[in-house]
Amino acid sequence: MTQLRRPSRDELDAATGRTMPDVIAPRLRVLFCGINPSLYSAVVGYHFARPGNRFWPTLHAAGITPHTFQPTEQDALLALGYGITNVVDRATATADLLAPGELERGAKSLEDKVARYQPRFLAVLGVSAYRTAFGRPKAALGPQQERLGDSRLWVLPNPSGLNAHYQLDALGKLFSELRRAVEQA
Repeated sequence: MTQLRRPSRDELDAATGRTMPDVIAPRLRVLFCGINPSLYSAVVGYHFARPGNRFWPTLHAAGITPHTFQPTEQDALLALGYGITNVVDRATATADLLAPGELERGAKSLEDKVARYQPRFLAVLGVSAYRTAFGRPKAALGPQQERLGDSRLWVLPNPSGLNAHYQLDALGKLFSELRRAVEQA
């Protein structure tokens, strides 16, 4: 298993605005949608790579992956029927540096991406970002009544270590609700 090297401060600063390729294929079970890449991820080239991000442990806790994947194993998600994209493509130090208009434009881009790749579910990771991007100020976690094209929408908490509202066990339970819905769909 490849161990990621820790980027330098200069590398992180230089990563502002970089983009990352999606981990995506047609007709996935779930396309997980982060808010935007971290500077750390943009430097090392793997989604949810920053130490302290709980995305990978959460997927395992929810029964989505057979073990806790390392970020370097992100492409193995495709064989399980899962992928990764972001609402906004550009990397920032924190998601709160994104303007509301960027999130709204990102939602429009997601519509095109979802129409092209047709995942069964689009799972947006971050309720506040979802509310802004999709113009749904009262949206709550869980399944959404509206769809994006033919894909069902589901909102989950942001697994970033910066989100102290949810610990790993709570994240695992919420992500497992999505897994069960996917299995029943």
